Amino acid sequence: MKNSPWWRDAVVYEIYVRSFADASGDGVGDLEGIRARLPYLAELGVDAVWLTPFQPSPMADGGYDVADYRGVDPLFGTLDDFDALVAEAHAHGLRLIVDVVPNHSSSEHPWFKAALASPPGSPERDRYMFRDGDRPPNNWTSTFSGPAWSRVPDGQWYLHLFAPEQPDFNWRNPAVHEEFLDVLRFWLDRGVDGFRIDVAMGLYKDADLSDVPPSEEGFQSRSPIWSQPEVHEVYRAWRKVLDSYPGDRAAVGEVWTDSPEDLALYVRPDELHQSFNFAWLEAPWSATSFRKIIDDTLAAVTAPTWVLSNHDVVRHVTRYGEGSLNPGAGNARANAALLAMLALPGSAYLYQGEELGLPEVRELPPEARQDPIFKRSKGELPGRDGCRVPLPWSGTEAPFGFSPDGGRPWLPQPPEWAALTAERQAGDPESTLAFYRRALALRRSLRDSLPDAIAWLDAPADTLAFSRGELVCAINCGDRPVPLPPHDGVLISSGPVDETTLAPDTAVWLRSA
Repeated sequence: MKNSPWWRDAVVYEIYVRSFADASGDGVGDLEGIRARLPYLAELGVDAVWLTPFQPSPMADGGYDVADYRGVDPLFGTLDDFDALVAEAHAHGLRLIVDVVPNHSSSEHPWFKAALASPPGSPERDRYMFRDGDRPPNNWTSTFSGPAWSRVPDGQWYLHLFAPEQPDFNWRNPAVHEEFLDVLRFWLDRGVDGFRIDVAMGLYKDADLSDVPPSEEGFQSRSPIWSQPEVHEVYRAWRKVLDSYPGDRAAVGEVWTDSPEDLALYVRPDELHQSFNFAWLEAPWSATSFRKIIDDTLAAVTAPTWVLSNHDVVRHVTRYGEGSLNPGAGNARANAALLAMLALPGSAYLYQGEELGLPEVRELPPEARQDPIFKRSKGELPGRDGCRVPLPWSGTEAPFGFSPDGGRPWLPQPPEWAALTAERQAGDPESTLAFYRRALALRRSLRDSLPDAIAWLDAPADTLAFSRGELVCAINCGDRPVPLPPHDGVLISSGPVDETTLAPDTAVWLRSA
């Protein structure tokens, strides 16, 4: 038996709270809806649940604009509901991770209201990034489109790397540090098992607010906006708080970066426990790309994570299917990628609905879209609503059990989702849901016996094969069948397989020969 912390090889299920399950009937998911579905998550076979923000918020960015870091928005319930959810999750053997949003607050946060009511140079303004000038202080742009600076009536500018309703904190002010240490303790005292840290690489900005060079793109470590060296002292302080609580409390960072070496800096022994590995999520359907990312990741970090989708990106069923002439390629490749991901050392993060094979919803009417990206780009960018459409649980028409009958979900569900409900798939042994349950159960039965390293095996072009102790995983990203590696039996496959041949867009777990 391994004697390692739970988070090192956990399967974590992300819940986008607004879209998981609605118990109140207002069309928006809530904490009671989640609590009612905990048996489903336990049966699915995950180890932990991560909740996106549920704290009080004007919802300018779906809750990632927090107005009160120590409460529950009435849209989602009460603190008593949250406490009941923690207790029941633990009773089902599930850990609970909550989002913390330290880069910015809501413009409705009491601190920002106080800043606007105070003069330039005041202590209240110093908790945010205010600057003087006739023009914006630099050329930075918002990741949601448009300028990253907005002007207030007295002439000063404030920074918002996201929407104007999300002003950035000034992390060079000690009061901000103390506030978030207290926020962590508040939720740890309520029994949470850890935190997912939003925009973890963005807290500090270049002290001189230098312009971004015209040629620079992405989240490079040399950027004046991202991954400033001072950010690591924040996580050293947070690690001490987490380590002071029993039960292996953990933190995973949302760190967008362009190199595994930079990613590794966030997960040094005295900093964060894990950081998301977005290189895997961004990779095309390619054996060459997958191998490079696996090699780079395992060489750089000791506690790797793997993720295929989340609430900010196009669902991977759709991504993998784009460009293929085979209408079923997206689903086949998604299931194959899942098997490859679950075979690797480290932890895996699933996004709600991927176990149902949900695709991206492309055909949302403009009036239904709520993502600030869509609004700030004047409709030029579709935004992220397409991966956030509420889940289909049961029935043959909307709201598909997401809300009580007659409820109207906050985003419209496509009628073809009647074939993808959890209820319908639960009775079909060939469904995506049944496949996920089998794969997760098998992984759980094997993981204590598997080493934390892999060995590459010889494989034909466009395929990968590796061993991990007695487990062999092979994935065929090509367009023709290939021979299987030597083995002593098939454990599970993502599609049809015989004892000798691996079909295209298919992965398989084998018992080593």
